[in-house]
Amino acid sequence: MKSQLAIKLGITFSLMLNLSAQAQNVELQKAIAQNYQSQLRPLFEHFHQNPELSFMETNTSARLAKELRAIGYEVTEGVAKTGVVAILKNGPGPLVMLRADMDGLPLEEKSGLPYASRVQQKDGEGKTQFVMHACGHDVHITSLIGTAVQMMARRAQWSGTLMLIGQPAEERVGGALAMMKDQVWQRFGKPDYALAFHVDAGSEAGKITAVEGSPYSGVDTVEITVHGVGTHGAYPHLGKDPVVIAAQIVLALQTIVTREVAPREPAVITVGSFHAGTKSNIISDQAKLQLSVRSENKATRALLLSAIKRVAKHTALAAGLPDSLLPEVVEVDTPTPPTLNDIPLTQRLKKVWAERIGKDAFATDKMRDGMGAEDFPFFTSEPYIPSVYFSIGGTPKEDFDKEKSGGTKVPGHHSPLFKITPEPAIRAGVEASVVALMDLLKK
Repeated sequence: MKSQLAIKLGITFSLMLNLSAQAQNVELQKAIAQNYQSQLRPLFEHFHQNPELSFMETNTSARLAKELRAIGYEVTEGVAKTGVVAILKNGPGPLVMLRADMDGLPLEEKSGLPYASRVQQKDGEGKTQFVMHACGHDVHITSLIGTAVQMMARRAQWSGTLMLIGQPAEERVGGALAMMKDQVWQRFGKPDYALAFHVDAGSEAGKITAVEGSPYSGVDTVEITVHGVGTHGAYPHLGKDPVVIAAQIVLALQTIVTREVAPREPAVITVGSFHAGTKSNIISDQAKLQLSVRSENKATRALLLSAIKRVAKHTALAAGLPDSLLPEVVEVDTPTPPTLNDIPLTQRLKKVWAERIGKDAFATDKMRDGMGAEDFPFFTSEPYIPSVYFSIGGTPKEDFDKEKSGGTKVPGHHSPLFKITPEPAIRAGVEASVVALMDLLKK
């Protein structure tokens, strides 16, 4: 009898807790909706209309800092040039970081939105460029402010320290590393947990996706200089044509992924740039290739980089080039590690999202179909910080239904046609962030 009574009491208590959690989340949703109309909607439109290029986010970071100070956070500007760090200390407990990236892209916006960007800005080389938020970073910083509002309003319900980061230059995959070089953890404290999210044009607006593993790949940039022997285009037998050799290298590189990497192991080698020659009737003495190499673990990365050097060298040898003219294969820039979600932490947050927001909060048919990279892991890899990088859908379901029926294709990220439906994306971004933070900072 006692055992049955204990079971019944346990079930009753569990139901009461669940109802209490759901009631709290209804209140949170109402508060976010009100804040969206009064503050976040005009802020989003301001950020969208006023994008800035990487490491040039001067006005964006100033506005972000101003908003966070007004809420009551301790704000530091100028971290890694344009980065922002906001701190809210709220008693004993863990330090949890939430990051949002701020930069736009050098694109002329053609979305047709009434608040479309017409901004032009000089880039680092002095060239005037149109600038556009073509990847949704305006959603991220707007949501960061919305999250700051809700966490301040609920500080009686949590304990610890909240760190909000406005990061520059994600599009150049350099801002997170620059902030680390500027001693961000030494200056403000090393987080116990780190979170970030990205709005996703490829999934239904307001829906959460959280991968248990790697949501984004690591990337290396490789340059190959192919040497040859120049001659007249009418006398190819007197030279060694680097264009032909480089073209053979391009084709041979594709067999590395298809024949050397296991079929279910993610890997990509993309030759994005091929430059050679000056005139149609001159066989040049040099060709240059630029490669984007993507992987998700150290072993595959090592295999790809080694195989690229081998293929370049032996293709040149097969063409009859001497050792003195073999290709130069150089890894340029700092390699970006893969984004690796901490699996136990991801499972924990998915559980609390399901309990608080509902099981229908998740994107059900979202499949990962690419190998995009992110610089967020520069914050979390060395030293290791348990982290979760999730995504929030940004396109209404009816737009996908129209596309499937032969209608207009939904534009992807980095397109001049890119657009996000802001309200469901921002509200869901704030809600998911607050629910996760409240769980990690719970008393």
